[in-house]
Amino acid sequence: MSDLFEKAGLDEGAPRPLADRLRPGKIEDVVGQGHLTDPNGTLGRMLKAGHLSSIIFWGPPGTGKTTTARLLAENVNLYFEQISAVFSGVADLRKCFEAAKARRKTGQGTLLFVDEIHRFNRSQQDGFLPYVEDGTIVLVGATTENPSFELNAALLSRMQVLTLNRLDNRAMEELLKRAEKLESKELPLTAEARALLYNMADGDGRYLLNLAEILLGLEFDADLDPNSLLQILQKRAPVYDKDREGHYNLISALHKSLRGSDTDAALYWAARMLAGGEEPLYILRRLVRFAVEDIGLADPQAVIQANAAREVYEFLGSPEGEIAIAQAVIYLGTAPKSNAVYKAQKASFRRAKETGSLNPPMHILNAPTKMMKDMGYGKDYQYDHDTEDGFSGQNYFPDNLPREEFYKPVSRGFEREIQKRLDYWKKLRSEKN
Repeated sequence: MSDLFEKAGLDEGAPRPLADRLRPGKIEDVVGQGHLTDPNGTLGRMLKAGHLSSIIFWGPPGTGKTTTARLLAENVNLYFEQISAVFSGVADLRKCFEAAKARRKTGQGTLLFVDEIHRFNRSQQDGFLPYVEDGTIVLVGATTENPSFELNAALLSRMQVLTLNRLDNRAMEELLKRAEKLESKELPLTAEARALLYNMADGDGRYLLNLAEILLGLEFDADLDPNSLLQILQKRAPVYDKDREGHYNLISALHKSLRGSDTDAALYWAARMLAGGEEPLYILRRLVRFAVEDIGLADPQAVIQANAAREVYEFLGSPEGEIAIAQAVIYLGTAPKSNAVYKAQKASFRRAKETGSLNPPMHILNAPTKMMKDMGYGKDYQYDHDTEDGFSGQNYFPDNLPREEFYKPVSRGFEREIQKRLDYWKKLRSEKN
Protein backbone atom coordinates (compact mmCIF):
# COMPACT_ATOMS: atom_id res chain seq x y z
CA MET A 1 0.00 0.00 0.00
CA SER A 2 3.02 2.30 -0.29
CA ASP A 3 1.39 4.26 -3.13
CA LEU A 4 -1.41 5.26 -0.78
CA PHE A 5 1.05 6.78 1.65
CA GLU A 6 3.08 8.49 -1.04
CA LYS A 7 -0.10 10.20 -2.30
CA ALA A 8 -0.97 11.21 1.25
CA GLY A 9 2.54 12.57 1.84
CA LEU A 10 3.35 9.88 4.42
CA ASP A 11 6.41 7.69 4.79
CA GLU A 12 6.06 3.92 4.58
CA GLY A 13 6.79 3.66 8.29
CA ALA A 14 4.25 6.26 9.34
CA PRO A 15 1.57 5.11 11.82
CA ARG A 16 -1.38 3.59 10.01
CA PRO A 17 -4.91 2.89 11.22
CA LEU A 18 -5.74 -0.73 11.92
CA ALA A 19 -8.39 -0.75 9.19
CA ASP A 20 -5.76 0.28 6.64
CA ARG A 21 -3.18 -2.22 7.86
CA LEU A 22 -5.76 -5.00 7.49
CA ARG A 23 -6.79 -3.95 4.00
CA PRO A 24 -6.94 -7.18 1.93
CA GLY A 25 -4.18 -7.86 -0.56
CA LYS A 26 -6.20 -10.39 -2.58
CA ILE A 27 -9.75 -10.33 -3.86
CA GLU A 28 -10.53 -13.60 -2.06
CA ASP A 29 -9.62 -11.94 1.26
CA VAL A 30 -12.50 -9.45 1.01
CA VAL A 31 -14.99 -10.52 3.68
CA GLY A 32 -18.75 -10.70 3.43
CA GLN A 33 -19.03 -10.39 -0.36
CA GLY A 34 -18.61 -13.96 -1.52
CA HIS A 35 -21.60 -13.63 -3.84
CA LEU A 36 -19.36 -11.34 -5.91
CA THR A 37 -15.79 -12.41 -5.18
CA ASP A 38 -16.11 -16.22 -5.19
CA PRO A 39 -14.93 -17.95 -8.40
CA ASN A 40 -18.53 -18.27 -9.57
CA GLY A 41 -19.46 -14.76 -8.44
CA THR A 42 -19.80 -11.87 -10.86
CA LEU A 43 -16.35 -10.43 -10.11
CA GLY A 44 -14.78 -13.87 -9.92
CA ARG A 45 -15.94 -14.64 -13.46
CA MET A 46 -14.73 -11.25 -14.73
CA LEU A 47 -11.28 -11.81 -13.26
CA LYS A 48 -11.11 -15.33 -14.68
CA ALA A 49 -11.88 -13.87 -18.11
CA GLY A 50 -9.28 -11.13 -17.55
CA HIS A 51 -11.71 -8.40 -18.54
CA LEU A 52 -13.64 -5.87 -16.49
CA SER A 53 -16.77 -4.02 -17.50
CA SER A 54 -17.70 -0.71 -15.92
CA ILE A 55 -19.35 -1.24 -12.56
CA ILE A 56 -21.40 0.50 -9.89
CA PHE A 57 -20.78 -0.78 -6.37
CA TRP A 58 -23.89 -0.13 -4.32
CA GLY A 59 -23.76 -0.82 -0.61
CA PRO A 60 -23.56 0.56 2.93
CA PRO A 61 -20.40 2.21 4.31
CA GLY A 62 -17.53 -0.04 5.31
CA THR A 63 -18.36 -2.99 3.07
CA GLY A 64 -15.19 -2.92 0.96
CA LYS A 65 -16.14 -0.89 -2.12
CA THR A 66 -12.82 0.99 -2.40
CA THR A 67 -10.68 -2.02 -1.52
CA THR A 68 -12.46 -4.24 -4.02
CA ALA A 69 -12.04 -1.67 -6.79
CA ARG A 70 -8.29 -1.40 -6.09
CA LEU A 71 -7.88 -5.18 -6.11
CA LEU A 72 -9.75 -5.45 -9.40
CA ALA A 73 -7.34 -2.99 -11.00
CA GLU A 74 -4.34 -4.96 -9.73
CA ASN A 75 -5.75 -8.26 -10.96
CA VAL A 76 -6.23 -7.10 -14.56
CA ASN A 77 -3.19 -4.79 -14.64
CA LEU A 78 -5.03 -1.47 -14.86
CA TYR A 79 -3.73 1.79 -13.48
CA PHE A 80 -5.84 2.67 -10.43
CA GLU A 81 -7.04 6.28 -10.33
CA GLN A 82 -9.25 7.36 -7.44
CA ILE A 83 -11.34 10.52 -7.00
CA SER A 84 -14.23 11.50 -4.77
CA ALA A 85 -17.30 13.23 -6.14
CA VAL A 86 -17.48 15.17 -2.88
CA PHE A 87 -14.18 16.97 -3.52
CA SER A 88 -13.87 16.86 -7.32
CA GLY A 89 -15.32 18.93 -10.13
CA VAL A 90 -15.25 19.17 -13.91
CA ALA A 91 -11.61 20.26 -14.00
CA ASP A 92 -10.54 17.22 -11.97
CA LEU A 93 -12.46 14.91 -14.27
CA ARG A 94 -10.80 16.43 -17.35
CA LYS A 95 -7.37 15.78 -15.84
CA CYS A 96 -8.30 12.17 -15.16
CA PHE A 97 -9.57 11.66 -18.70
CA GLU A 98 -6.52 13.26 -20.29
CA ALA A 99 -4.14 11.19 -18.16
CA ALA A 100 -6.09 8.04 -19.04
CA LYS A 101 -5.86 8.85 -22.76
CA ALA A 102 -2.11 9.37 -22.44
CA ARG A 103 -1.67 6.06 -20.62
CA ARG A 104 -3.78 4.32 -23.24
CA LYS A 105 -1.32 5.39 -25.95
CA THR A 106 1.42 3.51 -24.08
CA GLY A 107 -0.76 0.41 -23.73
CA GLN A 108 -1.78 1.03 -20.09
CA GLY A 109 -5.47 0.94 -19.25
CA THR A 110 -7.08 2.90 -16.43
CA LEU A 111 -9.62 1.96 -13.79
CA LEU A 112 -11.17 5.19 -12.58
CA PHE A 113 -12.75 4.70 -9.17
CA VAL A 114 -15.26 7.41 -8.26
CA ASP A 115 -16.34 7.38 -4.64
CA GLU A 116 -19.80 8.79 -3.85
CA ILE A 117 -20.49 8.96 -7.59
CA HIS A 118 -24.11 9.91 -6.91
CA ARG A 119 -22.88 13.30 -5.71
CA PHE A 120 -22.02 14.30 -9.28
CA ASN A 121 -24.85 16.16 -11.00
CA ARG A 122 -26.53 14.97 -14.19
CA SER A 123 -24.27 16.86 -16.58
CA GLN A 124 -21.14 15.69 -14.79
CA GLN A 125 -22.35 12.11 -14.99
CA ASP A 126 -22.96 12.54 -18.71
CA GLY A 127 -19.31 13.56 -19.03
CA PHE A 128 -18.22 9.98 -18.35
CA LEU A 129 -20.17 8.52 -21.27
CA PRO A 130 -17.74 8.99 -24.21
CA TYR A 131 -14.76 7.76 -22.19
CA VAL A 132 -16.61 4.67 -20.98
CA GLU A 133 -17.90 3.92 -24.47
CA ASP A 134 -14.52 4.20 -26.23
CA GLY A 135 -12.69 2.25 -23.51
CA THR A 136 -10.47 5.10 -22.30
CA ILE A 137 -11.48 4.20 -18.76
CA VAL A 138 -13.08 1.33 -16.93
CA LEU A 139 -15.37 3.23 -14.61
CA VAL A 140 -16.07 1.85 -11.15
CA GLY A 141 -18.40 4.02 -9.11
CA ALA A 142 -19.29 3.57 -5.46
CA THR A 143 -22.52 4.76 -3.91
CA THR A 144 -24.51 4.23 -0.74
CA GLU A 145 -27.67 5.42 -2.52
CA ASN A 146 -29.99 3.54 -4.84
CA PRO A 147 -28.41 3.96 -8.30
CA SER A 148 -31.78 3.87 -10.04
CA PHE A 149 -32.72 7.05 -8.17
CA GLU A 150 -29.40 8.88 -8.22
CA LEU A 151 -27.65 8.05 -11.52
CA ASN A 152 -28.48 8.96 -15.09
CA ALA A 153 -30.24 6.26 -17.06
CA ALA A 154 -27.72 6.71 -19.87
CA LEU A 155 -24.79 6.05 -17.54
CA LEU A 156 -26.54 3.17 -15.78
CA SER A 157 -27.24 1.45 -19.10
CA ARG A 158 -23.48 1.23 -19.72
CA MET A 159 -22.59 -0.14 -16.28
CA GLN A 160 -23.33 -3.21 -14.22
CA VAL A 161 -24.76 -2.57 -10.75
CA LEU A 162 -23.35 -4.90 -8.10
CA THR A 163 -24.76 -4.85 -4.58
CA LEU A 164 -22.41 -5.18 -1.62
CA ASN A 165 -24.02 -6.52 1.55
CA ARG A 166 -23.68 -5.04 5.01
CA LEU A 167 -21.32 -7.30 6.92
CA ASP A 168 -22.99 -10.03 8.93
CA ASN A 169 -21.69 -11.33 12.27
CA ARG A 170 -19.61 -14.04 10.61
CA ALA A 171 -17.80 -11.51 8.43
CA MET A 172 -17.24 -9.16 11.36
CA GLU A 173 -15.88 -12.00 13.50
CA GLU A 174 -13.40 -12.77 10.71
CA LEU A 175 -12.24 -9.14 10.76
CA LEU A 176 -11.81 -9.20 14.54
CA LYS A 177 -9.78 -12.41 14.36
CA ARG A 178 -7.51 -10.83 11.74
CA ALA A 179 -7.07 -7.78 13.97
CA GLU A 180 -6.23 -9.92 17.00
CA LYS A 181 -3.71 -11.92 14.98
CA LEU A 182 -2.06 -8.79 13.60
CA GLU A 183 -1.79 -7.20 17.04
CA SER A 184 -0.93 -10.51 18.77
CA LYS A 185 -3.55 -9.63 21.37
CA GLU A 186 -7.11 -10.71 22.06
CA LEU A 187 -9.91 -8.20 22.50
CA PRO A 188 -10.77 -7.84 26.22
CA LEU A 189 -14.44 -8.72 25.78
CA THR A 190 -16.88 -11.26 27.12
CA ALA A 191 -18.88 -13.19 24.52
CA GLU A 192 -21.87 -10.92 25.16
CA ALA A 193 -19.75 -7.77 24.76
CA ARG A 194 -18.24 -9.13 21.55
CA ALA A 195 -21.75 -9.63 20.18
CA LEU A 196 -22.62 -6.08 21.23
CA LEU A 197 -19.57 -4.81 19.33
CA TYR A 198 -21.07 -6.31 16.16
CA ASN A 199 -24.30 -4.43 16.77
CA MET A 200 -22.47 -1.19 17.45
CA ALA A 201 -20.63 -1.49 14.11
CA ASP A 202 -23.97 -1.93 12.31
CA GLY A 203 -22.48 -3.88 9.41
CA ASP A 204 -19.63 -1.40 8.81
CA GLY A 205 -16.27 -3.22 8.76
CA ARG A 206 -14.18 -0.07 8.88
CA TYR A 207 -16.07 1.23 11.90
CA LEU A 208 -15.76 -2.17 13.59
CA LEU A 209 -11.97 -2.10 13.19
CA ASN A 210 -11.81 1.46 14.49
CA LEU A 211 -13.63 0.32 17.63
CA ALA A 212 -11.34 -2.71 17.92
CA GLU A 213 -8.27 -0.50 17.60
CA ILE A 214 -9.42 1.60 20.56
CA LEU A 215 -9.94 -1.49 22.70
CA LEU A 216 -6.67 -3.14 21.67
CA GLY A 217 -4.80 0.02 22.63
CA LEU A 218 -6.10 -0.01 26.20
CA GLU A 219 -5.36 -2.22 29.18
CA PHE A 220 -8.08 -3.71 31.40
CA ASP A 221 -7.98 -5.81 34.56
CA ALA A 222 -10.76 -8.06 33.30
CA ASP A 223 -12.80 -8.68 30.17
CA LEU A 224 -15.44 -6.03 29.54
CA ASP A 225 -19.12 -6.90 29.81
CA PRO A 226 -21.72 -5.08 27.64
CA ASN A 227 -22.31 -2.28 30.18
CA SER A 228 -18.59 -1.63 30.58
CA LEU A 229 -18.13 -1.65 26.81
CA LEU A 230 -20.86 0.96 26.35
CA GLN A 231 -19.19 3.18 28.94
CA ILE A 232 -15.93 3.14 26.99
CA LEU A 233 -17.24 3.33 23.42
CA GLN A 234 -19.82 5.77 22.13
CA LYS A 235 -22.70 3.85 20.60
CA ARG A 236 -23.10 4.66 16.93
CA ALA A 237 -26.36 6.19 15.69
CA PRO A 238 -28.17 3.89 13.25
CA VAL A 239 -27.54 4.59 9.57
CA TYR A 240 -30.70 6.34 8.41
CA ASP A 241 -31.14 9.09 5.82
CA LYS A 242 -34.50 10.71 6.37
CA ASP A 243 -34.74 12.01 2.81
CA ARG A 244 -33.33 9.00 0.98
CA GLU A 245 -33.99 5.33 0.35
CA GLY A 246 -33.55 4.18 3.95
CA HIS A 247 -36.46 6.40 4.89
CA TYR A 248 -38.79 4.74 2.39
CA ASN A 249 -37.53 1.24 3.14
CA LEU A 250 -38.25 1.53 6.85
CA ILE A 251 -41.67 3.15 6.53
CA SER A 252 -42.56 0.41 4.04
CA ALA A 253 -41.38 -2.20 6.54
CA LEU A 254 -43.52 -0.60 9.26
CA HIS A 255 -46.61 -0.43 7.05
CA LYS A 256 -46.30 -4.00 5.78
CA SER A 257 -45.59 -5.38 9.27
CA LEU A 258 -48.79 -3.76 10.50
CA ARG A 259 -50.71 -5.10 7.51
CA GLY A 260 -49.36 -8.56 8.31
CA SER A 261 -50.45 -8.18 11.96
CA ASP A 262 -46.85 -8.66 13.14
CA THR A 263 -47.08 -6.17 15.99
CA ASP A 264 -43.60 -6.85 17.39
CA ALA A 265 -41.94 -6.31 14.01
CA ALA A 266 -43.94 -3.09 13.57
CA LEU A 267 -42.75 -1.85 16.97
CA TYR A 268 -39.17 -2.63 15.93
CA TRP A 269 -39.39 -0.66 12.66
CA ALA A 270 -41.07 2.28 14.37
CA ALA A 271 -38.29 2.27 16.97
CA ARG A 272 -35.64 2.09 14.23
CA MET A 273 -37.11 5.17 12.57
CA LEU A 274 -37.34 7.13 15.81
CA ALA A 275 -33.81 6.13 16.82
CA GLY A 276 -32.59 7.30 13.42
CA GLY A 277 -34.07 10.75 13.96
CA GLU A 278 -37.26 10.44 11.92
CA GLU A 279 -39.87 13.13 12.52
CA PRO A 280 -42.47 11.47 14.83
CA LEU A 281 -45.35 13.30 13.18
CA TYR A 282 -44.40 11.69 9.86
CA ILE A 283 -44.76 8.25 11.44
CA LEU A 284 -48.07 9.29 13.01
CA ARG A 285 -49.40 10.51 9.65
CA ARG A 286 -48.59 7.12 8.20
CA LEU A 287 -50.33 5.38 11.11
CA VAL A 288 -53.48 7.43 10.49
CA ARG A 289 -53.30 6.53 6.82
CA PHE A 290 -52.87 2.85 7.72
CA ALA A 291 -55.91 2.98 9.98
CA VAL A 292 -58.21 4.02 7.14
CA GLU A 293 -56.46 2.13 4.34
CA ASP A 294 -55.81 -1.28 5.90
CA ILE A 295 -58.29 -1.47 8.79
CA GLY A 296 -61.16 0.84 7.92
CA LEU A 297 -64.50 -0.27 9.30
CA ALA A 298 -63.21 -3.64 10.45
CA ASP A 299 -62.38 -1.64 13.57
CA PRO A 300 -63.79 1.92 13.49
CA GLN A 301 -61.75 2.73 16.63
CA ALA A 302 -58.47 2.35 14.73
CA VAL A 303 -58.46 5.80 13.17
CA ILE A 304 -59.58 7.28 16.50
CA GLN A 305 -56.64 5.62 18.26
CA ALA A 306 -54.20 6.81 15.58
CA ASN A 307 -55.49 10.38 15.76
CA ALA A 308 -55.41 10.26 19.55
CA ALA A 309 -51.74 9.24 19.42
CA ARG A 310 -51.04 12.27 17.24
CA GLU A 311 -52.79 14.57 19.72
CA VAL A 312 -50.96 13.04 22.70
CA TYR A 313 -47.60 13.40 20.96
CA GLU A 314 -48.27 17.02 20.05
CA PHE A 315 -49.26 17.67 23.68
CA LEU A 316 -46.40 15.80 25.41
CA GLY A 317 -43.58 15.87 22.86
CA SER A 318 -40.58 13.51 23.14
CA PRO A 319 -39.82 11.21 24.81
CA GLU A 320 -43.12 10.74 26.68
CA GLY A 321 -45.22 11.19 23.56
CA GLU A 322 -43.45 8.26 21.91
CA ILE A 323 -45.35 5.94 24.26
CA ALA A 324 -48.52 7.03 22.43
CA ILE A 325 -46.87 6.11 19.12
CA ALA A 326 -46.10 2.64 20.50
CA GLN A 327 -49.68 2.29 21.75
CA ALA A 328 -51.06 3.20 18.33
CA VAL A 329 -48.71 0.72 16.63
CA ILE A 330 -49.86 -2.04 18.99
CA TYR A 331 -53.54 -1.21 18.47
CA LEU A 332 -53.22 -1.12 14.69
CA GLY A 333 -51.09 -4.26 14.58
CA THR A 334 -53.60 -6.26 16.61
CA ALA A 335 -56.75 -4.88 14.94
CA PRO A 336 -58.68 -6.91 12.33
CA LYS A 337 -57.61 -5.88 8.82
CA SER A 338 -59.73 -4.82 5.87
CA ASN A 339 -59.06 -2.74 2.79
CA ALA A 340 -62.74 -2.80 1.76
CA VAL A 341 -63.17 0.95 2.35
CA TYR A 342 -59.98 1.69 0.40
CA LYS A 343 -61.15 -0.48 -2.52
CA ALA A 344 -64.65 1.03 -2.43
CA GLN A 345 -63.19 4.54 -2.62
CA LYS A 346 -60.98 3.61 -5.58
CA ALA A 347 -63.78 1.82 -7.42
CA SER A 348 -66.33 4.60 -6.92
CA PHE A 349 -63.84 7.30 -8.01
CA ARG A 350 -62.97 5.28 -11.10
CA ARG A 351 -66.65 4.85 -12.01
CA ALA A 352 -67.37 8.54 -11.40
CA LYS A 353 -64.60 9.50 -13.84
CA GLU A 354 -65.84 7.01 -16.45
CA THR A 355 -69.49 8.06 -16.38
CA GLY A 356 -69.04 11.81 -16.78
CA SER A 357 -71.97 14.10 -15.91
CA LEU A 358 -74.91 11.74 -15.43
CA ASN A 359 -77.76 13.42 -13.57
CA PRO A 360 -79.35 11.99 -10.43
CA PRO A 361 -82.76 10.36 -11.00
CA MET A 362 -85.59 12.88 -11.07
CA HIS A 363 -87.32 11.58 -7.96
CA ILE A 364 -84.42 12.57 -5.66
CA LEU A 365 -84.02 16.09 -7.08
CA ASN A 366 -85.25 19.01 -5.03
CA ALA A 367 -88.07 21.10 -6.55
CA PRO A 368 -87.90 24.56 -4.94
CA THR A 369 -89.89 26.20 -7.79
CA LYS A 370 -93.25 25.44 -9.45
CA MET A 371 -91.58 25.08 -12.82
CA MET A 372 -89.26 22.40 -11.47
CA LYS A 373 -92.22 20.56 -9.93
CA ASP A 374 -94.01 20.71 -13.27
CA MET A 375 -90.91 19.23 -14.91
CA GLY A 376 -91.07 16.23 -12.60
CA TYR A 377 -88.37 17.16 -10.10
CA GLY A 378 -89.00 15.18 -6.90
CA LYS A 379 -91.99 13.30 -8.33
CA ASP A 380 -92.70 9.94 -6.68
CA TYR A 381 -89.95 10.41 -4.09
CA GLN A 382 -90.61 8.21 -1.06
CA TYR A 383 -89.59 9.58 2.32
CA ASP A 384 -87.83 6.56 3.87
CA HIS A 385 -88.85 7.38 7.46
CA ASP A 386 -92.53 7.16 6.48
CA THR A 387 -92.22 3.64 5.08
CA GLU A 388 -92.99 0.51 7.10
CA ASP A 389 -89.35 -0.59 7.41
CA GLY A 390 -87.80 2.89 7.30
CA PHE A 391 -86.43 1.87 3.92
CA SER A 392 -88.03 2.68 0.59
CA GLY A 393 -85.73 0.64 -1.65
CA GLN A 394 -85.82 3.32 -4.38
CA ASN A 395 -83.02 3.70 -6.88
CA TYR A 396 -80.49 6.44 -6.14
CA PHE A 397 -78.09 5.77 -9.02
CA PRO A 398 -78.46 7.67 -12.32
CA ASP A 399 -81.26 6.18 -14.42
CA ASN A 400 -78.92 4.82 -17.09
CA LEU A 401 -76.26 3.49 -14.73
CA PRO A 402 -76.77 -0.05 -13.46
CA ARG A 403 -76.51 -0.50 -9.73
CA GLU A 404 -73.00 -1.43 -8.50
CA GLU A 405 -71.60 -2.71 -5.21
CA PHE A 406 -68.46 -0.69 -4.53
CA TYR A 407 -68.19 -1.54 -0.85
CA LYS A 408 -67.67 -5.23 -0.12
CA PRO A 409 -66.89 -5.71 3.58
CA VAL A 410 -64.79 -8.59 4.79
CA SER A 411 -65.95 -11.10 7.37
CA ARG A 412 -63.59 -9.78 10.05
CA GLY A 413 -64.13 -7.45 12.96
CA PHE A 414 -66.97 -4.94 12.89
CA GLU A 415 -67.43 -5.37 9.14
CA ARG A 416 -69.18 -8.66 9.86
CA GLU A 417 -71.96 -6.59 11.44
CA ILE A 418 -71.94 -4.15 8.55
CA GLN A 419 -72.37 -7.05 6.10
CA LYS A 420 -75.47 -8.14 7.99
CA ARG A 421 -76.95 -4.64 7.56
CA LEU A 422 -76.13 -4.59 3.86
CA ASP A 423 -77.67 -8.03 3.37
CA TYR A 424 -80.83 -6.91 5.19
CA TRP A 425 -81.27 -3.83 2.95
CA LYS A 426 -80.44 -5.86 -0.15
CA LYS A 427 -83.18 -8.33 0.76
CA LEU A 428 -85.72 -5.53 1.34
CA ARG A 429 -84.73 -3.83 -1.92
CA SER A 430 -85.33 -7.01 -3.90
CA GLU A 431 -88.73 -7.46 -2.25
CA LYS A 432 -89.84 -3.89 -3.00
CA ASN A 433 -88.71 -3.83 -6.64
